[in-house]
Amino acid sequence: MVQNSPASTAGDTPRAAGRITRVNGPIVEARGMAGAGMLEVVEVSELRLIGEIIRVRDDVATIQVYEDTSGLKPGEPVFGTGMPLSVRLGPGLLGNIYDGIQRPLAQIMRHSGHYIRRGEKVPPLDATKQWGFEPLVKPGDAASPGQVFGRTQETQSVEHRLMLPPDVRGTVVEVAPAGDYNIDDVVCRVETGHGETISVTMAVDWPVRRQRPSTRRIAMDTPLVTGQRVVDTFFPIAMGGTAAIPGGFGTGKTMTQHALAKWSAARIIVYIGCGERGNEMTEVLREFPELIDPRSGRSLMERTILIANTSNMPVAAREVSIYTGITIAEYYRDMGYDVAVMADSTSRWAEALRELSGRLEEMPADEGFPAYLPTRLAEFYERGGKVRTLNGREGSVSVIGAVSPPGGDFSEPVTQHTSRFIRCFWALDRELANARHYPAISWLNSYSEYLDDIQGWWQQQDPAWREWRDALMEILQDEVKLQRVAKLVGPDALPEQQRLVLFIAETIKNAFLQQNSFDEVDMYCPPEKQVQMLRVLTQLFRRSRDLIRRGGTLADIRELPCMNRIVRMKSAVPNDQVDQLRELFERLNREFDEAERRLA
Repeated sequence: MVQNSPASTAGDTPRAAGRITRVNGPIVEARGMAGAGMLEVVEVSELRLIGEIIRVRDDVATIQVYEDTSGLKPGEPVFGTGMPLSVRLGPGLLGNIYDGIQRPLAQIMRHSGHYIRRGEKVPPLDATKQWGFEPLVKPGDAASPGQVFGRTQETQSVEHRLMLPPDVRGTVVEVAPAGDYNIDDVVCRVETGHGETISVTMAVDWPVRRQRPSTRRIAMDTPLVTGQRVVDTFFPIAMGGTAAIPGGFGTGKTMTQHALAKWSAARIIVYIGCGERGNEMTEVLREFPELIDPRSGRSLMERTILIANTSNMPVAAREVSIYTGITIAEYYRDMGYDVAVMADSTSRWAEALRELSGRLEEMPADEGFPAYLPTRLAEFYERGGKVRTLNGREGSVSVIGAVSPPGGDFSEPVTQHTSRFIRCFWALDRELANARHYPAISWLNSYSEYLDDIQGWWQQQDPAWREWRDALMEILQDEVKLQRVAKLVGPDALPEQQRLVLFIAETIKNAFLQQNSFDEVDMYCPPEKQVQMLRVLTQLFRRSRDLIRRGGTLADIRELPCMNRIVRMKSAVPNDQVDQLRELFERLNREFDEAERRLA
């Protein structure tokens, strides 16, 4: 059985294990720790600051402290707990706001004010709240690892499925009747094959650095629909996929993640603010509770968990915050839900690794980052994926990490190593951001390796989807080459066919790629509408090309009445009236037929 988390053991009395011999920022060394183990949680000094052992040599342990170590001095005690750093998993996670080590910030503020006192220990889940329990097993039933034995309605949007721990197998000997219970009440008892009786409550604890088990990984053939056209159509991510959003300051990383959190098809959202500026996290904490879930019409927080670890919080807690978030995501994945993890930003997390590595006097690698940076990044991103859970359901964790390369330099180590472990790369472009083109995702530097995997899903919308998508991408790539020539000789000196490519590319940018998050229609674009918009734009290019071959001019095309409608279709056509785009397609053909007749 997994052990309790530090926050859940406030009433326990840890054993005294050693004495501090050295303090170096968040790194503390203690002697007399012969009985301690790697990754064991300890409480440092009489303030009981939470720490984790990261190195053991003889009886000397090196401890990573997750709170402010100001004022600590040699000789103070260190208390061992014998437990790994864990999170508390159970009803009540959704809608909560935690710090990097799963302390609930709202509860702390209510009784401690606006600042977290050192050594503060507040249970991550409310042990007094009653939850309506509905049993799904009966005495005598076989019990298997991960089996759903009951359920409760965590929020009006999400049903919480209570699962047996992954190491429990046997026979159900007792189950509580339907009724209201708190998370610490025993609601099920299982007798193992060895005659041992295991008592199961509504909450469980899980070590954050240990991946939750599953039966097997399964193919990712369904896109994580985001409603953002440049993502869904040109650089799609699969449900359970991994993606990175690299970009310099001010290019829109955080706003892009906000849009993905609100509109993506994932059922559960885990948003990790890892080392971000306090004002940005304040904006998240204020806006998210006010956002309305477009699917349920209720607050988005009913299916969201926020982990806030700002840049002025202890650097060690920043390092562990992404593990806290991904562990919570895996828990809901095991219930059979699709979960999206937004990590903003992994660069700040890597900087925490660099600082801690420096304190440990380790040999630095590229730009001072530790040599194990690629390994840590791989360990994080590999916890995403689509799996068959232990209870036979399908669930997924999609991981989307923002990267903040200094000066927008994508050759720096964090961006380079991240690109090795993800399959979707949404590169933000400063020139697009400066031109107020959002999302500022570059169609030249971005890529997606999921295109072939999810192509079948899109072709169920329309068999020609891939053909249309590739045709528009080719136009955008040709435009870049022509722009170089146009800057030398001027666009008017180009042949009419090449000027047409520039014109159509500009139309694609304005009518399709650019999206207004403040427009009630354009803030989200459903797949059906995206497909029809693709169809219209592809037909526009083909008919325009044919018209010019017949002797027409670009001016003739610009003057067609349908052009204004095409440019405005993203916001002028309501999302639930896609038939208007089919009518626009027919109108486009009629007007080009008339133009060709005039030329004849």
